[in-house]
Amino acid sequence: MATNWKLDDHPKLPKGKTVAMIVLDGWGESAPDEYNCIHTAPTPTMDSLKNGRPDTWTLIKAHGTAVGLPSEDDMGNSEVGHNALGAGRIFAQGAKLCDIALASGKIFDGEGFKYVSESFEKNTLHFVGLLSDGGVHSRLDQLQLLIKGSAERGAKRIRVHILTDGRDVLDGSSVGFVETLEADLAKLRENGVDAQIASGGGRMYVTLDRYENDWGVVKRGWDAQVLGEAPHKFKNAVEAVKTLRKEPGANDQYLPPFVIVDEAGKAVGPIVDGDAVVTFNFRADRMVMHAKALEYEDFDKFDRVRFPKIRYAGMLEYDGELKLPSRYLVSPPEIDRTSGEYLTHNGVSTFACSETVKFGHVTFFWNGNRSGYFNEKLEQYVEIPSDSGISFNVKPKMKALEIAEKARDAILSGKFDQVRVNLPNSDMVGHTGDIDATVVACEAADVAVKMILDAIEQVKGIYVVTADHGNAEDMVKRDKAGKPALDKEGNLQILTSHTLKPVPIAIGGPGLSEGVRFRKDLETPGLANVAATVMNLHGFVAPADYEPTLIEVVEKN
Repeated sequence: MATNWKLDDHPKLPKGKTVAMIVLDGWGESAPDEYNCIHTAPTPTMDSLKNGRPDTWTLIKAHGTAVGLPSEDDMGNSEVGHNALGAGRIFAQGAKLCDIALASGKIFDGEGFKYVSESFEKNTLHFVGLLSDGGVHSRLDQLQLLIKGSAERGAKRIRVHILTDGRDVLDGSSVGFVETLEADLAKLRENGVDAQIASGGGRMYVTLDRYENDWGVVKRGWDAQVLGEAPHKFKNAVEAVKTLRKEPGANDQYLPPFVIVDEAGKAVGPIVDGDAVVTFNFRADRMVMHAKALEYEDFDKFDRVRFPKIRYAGMLEYDGELKLPSRYLVSPPEIDRTSGEYLTHNGVSTFACSETVKFGHVTFFWNGNRSGYFNEKLEQYVEIPSDSGISFNVKPKMKALEIAEKARDAILSGKFDQVRVNLPNSDMVGHTGDIDATVVACEAADVAVKMILDAIEQVKGIYVVTADHGNAEDMVKRDKAGKPALDKEGNLQILTSHTLKPVPIAIGGPGLSEGVRFRKDLETPGLANVAATVMNLHGFVAPADYEPTLIEVVEKN
């Protein structure tokens, strides 16, 4: 049935106001202490939106089932967060989709698995991905089920190319994950399956780059996984990780690439013609570049030396627009009728901007995992190049000012009804674990928000300020009592991952109609409620199946 794109007019809210939609990445709400960088940083603008304004500031859920993830223990992330913000409904996501397919066994009946299984008889099945139970990009238990299911269905030779985490989980946890995997592979070998770890490296240095920031990261992975070449060679992966972690300044995120070799010093598992490859990450952003290298015949980003003819499938489709990879084990959620598509059909002109590391979030993920414009006459997307070749704590202000300037100019131009931005600072710098730099990052984001709100003031518009998940508001791992946790040496355990905290949402501006306030009758509002809210502020009623709006209009007596 054809979609009816026409939205009803809101009975109490006018059309025609410029709406600024600001997403602070990794900006949650937590108790104030010295490890809450948002609290520690000077953030007068964000403070002013909160203090004494209960009708126009509240908290919403940004993790777990509120964003389509399996449980309340699952941290939110930028991808599912922006999906929910843009789609206005909750879709089963990443890990949850894969869990369902694995639990039912349907993953092994699908076209993707059938395709890779054609290599089982005579060739090797390779698994490549993040070895972690963090649940943000991948999960160890899913890899275990994939390996077990593949062996039961005829895979005779299995090689695993591991990437250590230390970002979504504690630094140092890699050793335990490798030991667990090695124990599984040893059992398979006892049953006649030739199963080994073949190569490895740290996630931020090997394979898992994103948004074409640094193809050298992908090349280091390619050299180890495909060519069997790396600067470090070991007989087993536990020894490899333990040894490389002893290097000065070493951590799981940045371990150098290594290959596992046999007694003769030969790599045990390079990817060759006829082999099958499965990338087992379910999150897309850090798999796209690697998928291009594995799949694209016409490729010029680095010298691959050789391009093996393989059967390749991703855990999921990582880019719906590029159809990449062309084969996958689990079909993606069908995210249709996003708020962006509805609004363009109703004449709302949109400007979206961020820097490279989060540009895809205010465009691709916001629009339901869809690249490109809905209507290029009504939309303009601007990407500001992120700093490359350095860790984000080196320049924690990132491109916040440039993003704010672009947003300001778009607002003041009068060309756009909606101006949407993502300010990445608190998330990207928070991930480095550098508390001082994260404080600077939060201050920079606050300054950027002020610039955008000042422009909204000038055009008598409306602002919506929210976040996609937590991060910078809690930078330490905590014990069961909620106190900062220490390691065996008595050192503070820094938290580099996202959190389970709620995120703020604030509305305001001279264009906000009198009597508009946040509702108190929604039990657990979340990110998916924001889309209907924004549609209301544009003067429309949201589609009936959207999560309910956060706002109501109270008539004065």
